[in-house]
Amino acid sequence: MIYDHRTYCCRPGTIKKHLALYAEFGFPAQRRILGEPVIYAQVETGDVNSFVHIWAYEDAADRAARRAQMAADPEWQAYLKKSAEAGYLVSQTNKILMPVPLEA
Repeated sequence: MIYDHRTYCCRPGTIKKHLALYAEFGFPAQRRILGEPVIYAQVETGDVNSFVHIWAYEDAADRAARRAQMAADPEWQAYLKKSAEAGYLVSQTNKILMPVPLEA
């Protein structure tokens, strides 16, 4: 299992608008292809203009296949266009996380 951890920062005062846009136009397509996120959360302290989401994949090949499917999806492409036109996002940071096998 691998986890794709993504942090997005919005322009101050626009995070609610961005999340509403995503909820209406992005999440349905993304969820249809990627499944349910492990977490989708808004930052409460620190950079309050940020939100984080984490998606689980079987492995790198599974992630690549599902991300390619999403990139080719017309509904997802329409959302990306709307998001770019809105201009709410400032930055994005992605991290691939690997579970650590700890033994008790």
